[in-house]
Amino acid sequence: MTGQAGRRARGVVREGLVAAGLELARTGGPEAVLLREATRAVGVVPNAAYRHFADRDELLAAVCTAAMQELADRMAAGVKKVRGKHGDAAAAGRRLGAIGTAYLAFAREEPGLFATAFAVPQQHEYADSDGSPLGQLRAVLDELVDAGVLDPSRRDGIEYPIWSTVHGLAVLAGQGPLRDAPEATRRQFEQLTLAFIAGGL
Repeated sequence: MTGQAGRRARGVVREGLVAAGLELARTGGPEAVLLREATRAVGVVPNAAYRHFADRDELLAAVCTAAMQELADRMAAGVKKVRGKHGDAAAAGRRLGAIGTAYLAFAREEPGLFATAFAVPQQHEYADSDGSPLGQLRAVLDELVDAGVLDPSRRDGIEYPIWSTVHGLAVLAGQGPLRDAPEATRRQFEQLTLAFIAGGL
């Protein structure tokens, strides 16, 4: 097994370790992302991991980015389902709702990955790129300006209170006092939160 692993391309082993770390995070959150466990899952000797990551923190950082990408992919898929041309007020509003819905669903369905995505603040330079969760939110808010829904004078920085509101509910429902609330109640709070955001534009 070790001999076969030794012949793997360098990138393949690194990708395998990140994928293994992602699965560890999925079931156990950021605390479960350990080099030894990842190497065991990939089938390489523990020392092989150090050819790709200096330590556990570097592996966690890579897994953090991968988890954030899963969140971004979910959001993009939700937005893609919304019909309507760019600049159409109703469609833009639905796209904003789709982003929030996907974000909250990810937090609810993948609590380990959600926690891991935000476990390493230094990795969040990625979160500012166009395809990232924040980048997608910004794009929809820009569309809402184009559609005449959001006043341009209020656009600058408004993504942060919106993100904070949705993220806050995700944390309250996942790790806070709402974590034991019935599913129907949590879904109601999600709808109220998204309506509150839409109404505040």
